[in-house]
Amino acid sequence: MLQNISKTDKVLLVLALGTLIFSELMWFQGEKDGALFVGLWVPSILGFAIYLKLIRKGK
Repeated sequence: MLQNISKTDKVLLVLALGTLIFSELMWFQGEKDGALFVGLWVPSILGFAIYLKLIRKGK
């Protein structure tokens, strides 16, 4: 299953997970507004990854 994942997909997945972890760290350190802002990046990154995958699949 992991052989079908491209390098770009792996990078974007790691970036999304890293952003989620960073957001949670900010939340627990008391920076709630910043954590919510950074947490909103995760669905945007994953949406961009899906968009790239659809473009690649269409070629």
